[in-house]
Amino acid sequence: MDENKTHNVVVTDIQMPFMSMVVFMVKWVIAAIPAMLILTVLATLITAFSTTFMQYASAPSIQKTPSQNHSTVN
Repeated sequence: MDENKTHNVVVTDIQMPFMSMVVFMVKWVIAAIPAMLILTVLATLITAFSTTFMQYASAPSIQKTPSQNHSTVN
């Protein structure tokens, strides 16, 4: 018998009691809360680092102070 043969399966119906489905969905929502917190922290850190990088990248490297400005006023 050929063990490398694949079989395609299509699920057409699931027999599940309503309360079991409700319990499953509540557990699903509870499990999603830590995932959302982790994604929020990651998004906040990425935004903070990219904002800081953009601020320093766009800042001029040498800033003249008024004492260094040698232009004369007539």
